[in-house]
Amino acid sequence: MRDDEDFRVFAHEHARTLRRSAYLFCGDWHTAEDLVQTTLVKIYRSWSKLGKRDTVHNYARTVLLRTWLDEKRKPWRRREPVGSEVPDTADPNIDIAEGVGRSWDRDLVHQALLTLAPRQRAVLVLRYFDELSVAETARVMRCTEGTVKSQAARGLDSLRAAVARLSEGELEHA
Repeated sequence: MRDDEDFRVFAHEHARTLRRSAYLFCGDWHTAEDLVQTTLVKIYRSWSKLGKRDTVHNYARTVLLRTWLDEKRKPWRRREPVGSEVPDTADPNIDIAEGVGRSWDRDLVHQALLTLAPRQRAVLVLRYFDELSVAETARVMRCTEGTVKSQAARGLDSLRAAVARLSEGELEHA
């Protein structure tokens, strides 16, 4: 039973940052919630096998990234046009004061981020939003540090170009 309590503490402490990363990966809050839920289920299944509890957050990032990439590959997971607004319910865990003046749905950088290739987007999110080092990002993505550096450089170039196009009104929301 101690494992269950440890997992609950982990999930409570890290769900918010995982949700933010998932949103930055996919660009949709509802899909981000699904990704985090799936990630937490996968982690729970292997919780008793995980060694050091201080490294579980890095493992969670890896599971989240793999879950997102797997979802992108599924042919049934295509965007469908939505006919009407779905009513949202307030999330009691969101700090309203933190989000004042910031609407990610309209944010130019976020829109540009959604136009990037998945691996470039993943590298930029892990490096610059989650503030991981090159080595940590390479471990999460299961690639070399050189790949992280080159993907980050290409991703930043693509992001700059996308921001420029968006600011000129050439691209629509991705």
